[in-house]
Amino acid sequence: MAVPEISEQEFEREVLRSELPVLIDFTATWCGPCKTVAPEVEAIARELEGKAKVVKVDIDRSKRIAATLRIQAVPTFMVFHRGRPVAAEQGVLNRKQFRELLEPFLPRAEGAIRAVELAQLVQQGQVVPVDTREANAYGRAHIPGAVHIPLEEIEGRLAELHMLAGAPVLYCRSGDRSKEIATKLAEEGVPVAFLEGGFLSWEAEALPIERPD
Repeated sequence: MAVPEISEQEFEREVLRSELPVLIDFTATWCGPCKTVAPEVEAIARELEGKAKVVKVDIDRSKRIAATLRIQAVPTFMVFHRGRPVAAEQGVLNRKQFRELLEPFLPRAEGAIRAVELAQLVQQGQVVPVDTREANAYGRAHIPGAVHIPLEEIEGRLAELHMLAGAPVLYCRSGDRSKEIATKLAEEGVPVAFLEGGFLSWEAEALPIERPD
């Protein structure tokens, strides 16, 4: 996916007025590291299509913007959100680092909770994780304090869900199935939170995991 280069004339429309967060790749034709990082920039543009915008600004062709934003070296990456710069990083980054830079500003589905947020809420005793995977997956490893209610039983056990010691937060392996059931329940007037990215996102953050003997 080719990342578009924008001019100074397009900056206001494409960046300042964008409804989505914008990752700007400040680059130059003579910059070797810029060419090195280009595939990662294209990869994050593909991955976050529809959630974030990714554009390039050539500092030699857009000197006024580079001077205004005090770009000292390339590659430099800057995130704009709601018309203002909110994060920046310099040097050759990978896709994971780009995602971390953008993550706080990405649009979220209603009821979505990130792994780090869930960990804090569990610690405060405000929520109870609900593992909706198969029994053997739950038996091997689960989020500490999680109860097990298989996905196909959730709708028939809503009363049990809401009698837990805290607000229920559903999770599955990758987050897609628990998101589906949470969306369906919300449409029926029973809003339930879910873990964005599922158990895989919890593992990716290296958060504690309970492994029964």
